[in-house]
Amino acid sequence: MHPILIRLADRGLLETAWESDPPAGGRPSARHLYRLTGPGARVRPQPRLEHA
Repeated sequence: MHPILIRLADRGLLETAWESDPPAGGRPSARHLYRLTGPGARVRPQPRLEHA
């Protein structure tokens, strides 16, 4: 999954950042966070609605 996320970020479709303040306790390290950019949101697939 990470290679796909890296390619999307390289194309400007995702913003990436390291978690600046990881919560104490549970995890041993910070997480890499991803967020869709404006162009990324425009090209993402829309959910399908199923008709009964």
